[in-house]
Amino acid sequence: MTSALYQEKAHEFADYPVPVNEGKTATALMRYTYPVMGLCEEAGEVAGKFAKALRDDEGFITPERKEQITKELGDVLWMVAEIATLLNVPLGDIMEQNIEKLESRRSRGVIHGSGDNR
Repeated sequence: MTSALYQEKAHEFADYPVPVNEGKTATALMRYTYPVMGLCEEAGEVAGKFAKALRDDEGFITPERKEQITKELGDVLWMVAEIATLLNVPLGDIMEQNIEKLESRRSRGVIHGSGDNR
């Protein structure tokens, strides 16, 4: 499946309320509330699966845990795709920009470290 097809199909499942203010559909940041908060929640669930692997499985990823993590990553991907859709940005563009950023950091020897603009 291509990123464009995924983004299109994923948006078909966007069934969440958009707040209304004085009879008008909310715009600006309010329309992003659900997918942004959902992204935080789902990312936390991914982290939780890894934490439980550390606690319960001596740090090993069992086949069952891998399946659980994969499902949660799908939820993370849906939230990212929905935010991109609301921003009217193709998911493929985000993917390309990210790889370009990483290639630039690697070529400049700053792949390690911190900071957005390194």
